[in-house]
Amino acid sequence: MIKNKEKKNLGIYLHIPFCMKKCHYCDFLSAPADENTKERYIEALKKEIFLYREDLKENIISTIFLGGGTPSLLKEKQIKEILDAIFETYFVQEGAEITIEANPETLTKEKLKIYKEVGINRLSIGLQSTEEEQLKRLGRIHTYKKFLESYALAREVGFENINVDLMSALPFQTKEEWEETLRKIVNLNPKPEHISAYSLIIEEGTKFFKIKEQLSFPDEEEDRQMYWKTKEFLEREGYHRYEISNYALPEKESRHNQTYWTLGEYLGLGLGAASYRNGSRFKNTENLQEYFAFFENNMIKEPSELQKEVHILSKEEKMEEFMFLGLRRMKGISEKRFLNLFQKDIMEVYREKIEKGVQIGVLWRKDGRIGLTERGIDISNMVLTEFLF
Repeated sequence: MIKNKEKKNLGIYLHIPFCMKKCHYCDFLSAPADENTKERYIEALKKEIFLYREDLKENIISTIFLGGGTPSLLKEKQIKEILDAIFETYFVQEGAEITIEANPETLTKEKLKIYKEVGINRLSIGLQSTEEEQLKRLGRIHTYKKFLESYALAREVGFENINVDLMSALPFQTKEEWEETLRKIVNLNPKPEHISAYSLIIEEGTKFFKIKEQLSFPDEEEDRQMYWKTKEFLEREGYHRYEISNYALPEKESRHNQTYWTLGEYLGLGLGAASYRNGSRFKNTENLQEYFAFFENNMIKEPSELQKEVHILSKEEKMEEFMFLGLRRMKGISEKRFLNLFQKDIMEVYREKIEKGVQIGVLWRKDGRIGLTERGIDISNMVLTEFLF
């Protein structure tokens, strides 16, 4: 038995693939389902959690994230069952960050109380917009009024770490409308500890993709103006941008998401969930009936039998991901950590690209760290692809 201090940190992602109704921009693995399907899923998920009991005995779980879909669509007792299984099976760090994604329409005071009781200490509420017409256009099932009610209930039961998801560059959205959304959110009392502000991307397979010719979107210049207005406005309100699209009050950054951006290890559990462990990326089946069959027919004895699309990253691929993901953070990447991970000086590998980036003003290099400048953020996709071999 190894000592706790020697255990290796691991994040856990739990995928809940159910929602009341598919939003018009959503390309995530999610769909409506009946109560029997949800119950079968919870039972299968608990079996998958147990399946990794030996595999994770040398890990300490530092973050847990219930995502979807709409995890808050489940009954509170089902959320309790899932988290009880996690706590009974794995070693969970004291003070671990435990987040659940929630749709305002699905939250009740009783649910929120149970969330607190079972250890959830962070809520991520999907609002997207404060404008009622925009919410209808997006296919959201809630109103802004319902969000305000749910937010107040969350504060009432004692949640002190809340993220609000917002989206800009929406159909027919003006800069003034976006600024009003930001203003309303920071004027909440108390204001949310964290705000995720993403630009809408139209993905193939979504309703918006099918009807995009009928919609009018802000152009690229307007999109960038909204982005910089977000930074300027939220910084005045005490938030700091710590990742390209994420803003937090002091000490309230998402610890789970930083696992992704720093090439930390995480295990994805549930339908289609992706993982990164021991230098490999893999994911679960996206076929719900196949997922059920694995566990209902006792077809799986070892975790490796469940893992699909297993890809062992080469040293070069790990370097690419370290740069590509790490440069999304405002503090950039650590040259020392690069050396420790890869036993190579970063300038030995990327000198030409780094020096060129600094010279043309898209990268900065200072005190052993490298990051994107404001200009680099504007063309981040182009800059980041420079670090692919």
